[in-house]
Amino acid sequence: MMETMKGRAIIQINAVLTVVFIVTSLVAVAVFDQPWKAIAVAVCLACFSVGVVAFLWGYWTAVQRSREDEISVAALYFLVDGAAPSRVSRILNGLLLVQVVVAIATAIARSSTDGKAGSTLAFGILVPMMGLGMNGLWASVHGKFSPRISPQTEAMPQESAETRQDKDHD
Repeated sequence: MMETMKGRAIIQINAVLTVVFIVTSLVAVAVFDQPWKAIAVAVCLACFSVGVVAFLWGYWTAVQRSREDEISVAALYFLVDGAAPSRVSRILNGLLLVQVVVAIATAIARSSTDGKAGSTLAFGILVPMMGLGMNGLWASVHGKFSPRISPQTEAMPQESAETRQDKDHD
């Protein structure tokens, strides 16, 4: 049940925006006329903007947690190594995968228009930033990481007062 999941709002926002992206992109591919091309671009830019904010927020939070927890980039952005429960990991990584596939497929579907290279649907390539950002935000707030291993501080070698060299060095 999603209502008992930690970080439900992050997951729901990601899912809703992913569905909006899919619908507007598919309509724009099928119709490929105004206003759908402009709507698709606006949705892609909005998703990208949400992703950038989530990415930076998640990164900032992870940096603060890294003082006490060992956080790897893969665990933070791809929810591996037990950072998230398997259900959360499947949902968020699944949404990221869908974003990547739809972005590539729609960009390829209309790779050229009226003999001119390029397409407004190429803006979809920006959308997976939202998936990465949401994964990072979820993991930084709700993820489980191992405690940071504090390095063993070795005793500094004794120096000789008259030569200022380490004992045992000539």
